Amino acid sequence: MVSKNYCIQAGDTAVFNNHACFCIGTGRMGLALQQEYMDQLKKVQKEIGFSHIRGHGLFCDDMAIYHPYTDENGVTHEHYNFTYLDRVMDGYLACGLKPFLELGFMPKKMASGEQTIFYWQGNTTPPADHEKWAEMIKALLTHLIARYGREEVESWPCEVWNEPNLPGFWKDADQAAYLKLYDVSVNAVKAVLPGMRVGGPAVCGGSGCMQWIAAFLDHCRDEKVPVDFLTRHIYMGQTPSHRGRYLYHDMCDPAFSIGEAVQTRQLIDSYPQFRGMEMHITEFNTSYNPFCPTHDTVYNAALIAGLLAGLGDTCASYSYWTFGDVFEEVGVPDRPFHGGFGLLANGSIPKPTYWTFQFFSRLQGKALLKTDDCVVVEDGKGGYRGVMWNLDREEKQVCLSLPEREGKWTAVVRTVDEESGNPLKIWHDLGEPESLTADQRELLLECAHPRVESRGITAENALEMEFSLAPCAVSYFEIVPAADGFSFGYVYPGCGR
Repeated sequence: MVSKNYCIQAGDTAVFNNHACFCIGTGRMGLALQQEYMDQLKKVQKEIGFSHIRGHGLFCDDMAIYHPYTDENGVTHEHYNFTYLDRVMDGYLACGLKPFLELGFMPKKMASGEQTIFYWQGNTTPPADHEKWAEMIKALLTHLIARYGREEVESWPCEVWNEPNLPGFWKDADQAAYLKLYDVSVNAVKAVLPGMRVGGPAVCGGSGCMQWIAAFLDHCRDEKVPVDFLTRHIYMGQTPSHRGRYLYHDMCDPAFSIGEAVQTRQLIDSYPQFRGMEMHITEFNTSYNPFCPTHDTVYNAALIAGLLAGLGDTCASYSYWTFGDVFEEVGVPDRPFHGGFGLLANGSIPKPTYWTFQFFSRLQGKALLKTDDCVVVEDGKGGYRGVMWNLDREEKQVCLSLPEREGKWTAVVRTVDEESGNPLKIWHDLGEPESLTADQRELLLECAHPRVESRGITAENALEMEFSLAPCAVSYFEIVPAADGFSFGYVYPGCGR
């Protein structure tokens, strides 16, 4: 058994910048036209509550925005159709979400080539005519302003393209071609909304990532191109191996991924012109593959807890990829658990990582302690809140001592581990049914909630509490003064004997 002892003294503080709920990822935007998608999004917003949402496919053909037509005289006219866009944006805003716009991919009728990516065939080639691309962006923003107001739309962050350092996402990973696209895009945005914040280059991690970022910053500096924030992605998966349709990884330690963010922050700050400029991680997760079983597990929940504790110290936001499993990069998922990115399995079944985000959403207040497995805050109402997680392969015993406080206290602990809040285990024990009956879905929803425990504490000097965390467990606790409601001779009967 691993043992940890944390003693918080009066006056102790810690650095903990909590941006866990600034942004959440989604698949392509057109999926928002599906009822299951919106059901999942509403649940996430009710129980966690993100501020922004980012996904692909704004200009893909299933959103039907770019619709040039030829008249009876053979003259071609530019035309834009915003019917689906309005439905999607209305849905997001009704859920309390601002779009984090991603400008991409290329409409087929505007593309310079035939290269596509994913089951839904997003075109990943540059525009045949950059002026038409710019005019489409201007038309989009002009329409959004007319519908939602200039002040609202100007508050939406805007990112140019997605992972152009990968040849699948941007033809030949042509850096010069991406920089031209960025220039045209940012100038089009600023022509309509000078105050709209625009950034890039939205690169994935791995080989060449930092060189791409440096080249992007060099270009913006030398050519005096506007840039309001820098974006990149972080995934933890190492040494990929395939088994059947699934991808498995060793995962790097959260400290390694946090170190990637620190390294990027240092690079940005090495430029006097950009020192202190915001950095947004517009995608992060454990694996980068939507058929990686790790995503469905309690191990994933513990790994993500480690990231949420540290990424905020260098990043203005970090957007988990994705909120739900209505997701079709490699096809339509055919079973409730398939290693999808989502916090929710289809059927709106919470996975363990769902609760990691819900727990961190509650960590508001003055930070007192942050370690590699624990965050504790003072809630501003006389109580304490915290999250602990266990990435060890054995049980962990944690003793927490809080500043001197007297009186009676109540501690409530919510825990996700292999036996609690883990619908994947129940689904496995059911024989991994491909399609759930109504009763099976209700059973998985019932067992998807954390275990809840309470205990009374009488503090005479320090307020002390012990936690036992199974391997891969994530626990959230609140410690608050007990209500003074004992009266009229009522005696708690325990089990009733």
